[in-house]
Amino acid sequence: MKILIAADGSDYTKRMLAYLAAHDEWLGASHDYTVLNVVAAVPARAASVIDREVLKAYYAETNEAVFKPIRTFFKKQGIEAVFVGKVGHAAEVIAKLADSKDYDLLVMGSHGHSVLGSLVMGSVTTKVLASCKTPVLLIR
Repeated sequence: MKILIAADGSDYTKRMLAYLAAHDEWLGASHDYTVLNVVAAVPARAASVIDREVLKAYYAETNEAVFKPIRTFFKKQGIEAVFVGKVGHAAEVIAKLADSKDYDLLVMGSHGHSVLGSLVMGSVTTKVLASCKTPVLLIR
C-alpha cells in the first residue's frame, strides 16, 4: 500500500505516529511511505525583501525540524520513508499531492476542534476531506 503521512510536528503528529506503531496493519515494511510537511509561505511583500537563499534555507530548516523526530521514529521501526517538504496552503498541498501520486491512503492527525471552532478558525482536516479523493485515516 502506498501511504502518505501528513505531519506538522505537533502533538497530534506524535499521537498519529504512536497509533501507527501500535497497529501493525498500518505500519510495516510492506508499505511505501511518504511523509509530507507543508510550511506556510512567507507573505509576498515580506518575501520580496528577503534574500532568496535565506528564504529557501528558512523553508528547508522548518521542514527539517518537523522531519527530524519522524526520521528517528521510522529508523527505530526499521522502515524506509520518503520525506517531502512543500511550501503553501497546507490543505491544498496535502490534497493535491495525495490525489496526484495515486496514494492508497492519507494518514493525518486531527486537532479535534469543536464544530464552532472549525467554523470560526477553519480546519486543514476539514478542507482536506472536502477536496481529497484519496481515502483518509484521521487519528485524534
